[in-house]
This record gives sequence, structure tokens and C-alpha cells, in this order.
Amino acid sequence: MYAPNGWARAVHRRWETERVHINEGQADIRRVYRGGLAGQLVSGVLWLVAAAVATWGSPDAAIATLFLGGMLIFPLTSLVLRLGGGPAGLPKGHPQKALATQIAFTVPLGMVVAIVLGVLRPELFFPAAMVIVGAHYLPFVHLYGMRLFAVLAGVLSGGGVVLLFWLPAPMPAGAWFTGVVLLVFAVLLRASAAALHRQRETTLSPQR
Repeated sequence: MYAPNGWARAVHRRWETERVHINEGQADIRRVYRGGLAGQLVSGVLWLVAAAVATWGSPDAAIATLFLGGMLIFPLTSLVLRLGGGPAGLPKGHPQKALATQIAFTVPLGMVVAIVLGVLRPELFFPAAMVIVGAHYLPFVHLYGMRLFAVLAGVLSGGGVVLLFWLPAPMPAGAWFTGVVLLVFAVLLRASAAALHRQRETTLSPQR
């Protein structure tokens, strides 16, 4: 048994060790996924396609486009990463891999609720989907070690709530908004990840 002070020191040492491991895992995530660039580009294009279908097609087709297309985000992101000349995903056994996989399943499961709502009131489908997708970005703050994902989560979820309760809009409005936001954040996140990489290299260089 540790004495109170000894226990506190042991916890602190263990936390310092774990923090190093977490920081390394987050750096791996940012490097492999280009700071979220590929994923947000694929997602942004999908939302814009769904917005176009909602504008010039039918509500049911737009709902199907976003839901079915959402299932292709991960493989398409992996393809984009591979075409970019880097690894298509985390290596087997990486400590962050399980968390990334678990987060990926939250959107299709949550989207079932949005689909039911959209069948009853089509104009509410995209705002509900915005809240679901925005909320799923919150764990990305820890996964990537990037607070900018919290801003993205707030913009999408907050925008969805506004459209749901206070600013009724035509069905495609939320999809067009989300598509543009995702494309903008793809660039911002990539720049933020690059800045974090430079900062990390500067911090580690004296120790090498």
C-alpha cells in the first residue's frame, strides 16, 4: 500500500508516462489522416451531393444518398490517403485504432433516428443529421489532440439545433451549409495539424 503522498507521486509518474504515450498516439493519428483533411474532404463532398439531390431530386433520394454514402466515407477516405502516397490507416495493434473504429460507428447508428424524423418531416432530416455528425466530432478532440475539432462540432451541432428549433429552412439548406463547412475545416484542420507537427518537432529536437 502506498502512503498518501507516495500514492500521489506514483499516480503522477504513471500519468506522465501515459501522457507521453497518448501524445505519440495523437501524433500518429494526425500524421496518418493528414490532420483530418481526407476525411473532411470526402464527407464534405458527400454532403454537397446529398444537398444537390435534395435540391433537384427528391427528399427520399437525398436521405438515401447521405445514409448510404456515409457508409462509404471510411473506405473512400482510405483510398484518398493511399492515393496521396501514405498509409491508408493505422497499423494493427495501434492503441488509438479501437477508439477510431468505435467513433466511426456512432454516425450510422445515430443516423437511424434522423431517418425516422426525415420520413415524418423531410425538412428536419439534415438538421438532425448535423447534430449527430457534429456530436461525433467531439471525441476527435482527444483522438487527434486538436481542439479545432471542438469548434467543428459546435458549428455543425449548433447549426443543426438552430435549424431544428429557431430557423425553419428548406430541406437542402442544412446540407449545403454542412458541405461547405466540412470543406473549409478540411483545410483549417490540415493547417492546424501541420502547425502542431512543427511545434512537436521543435520541442523534441533538443532531446535528440
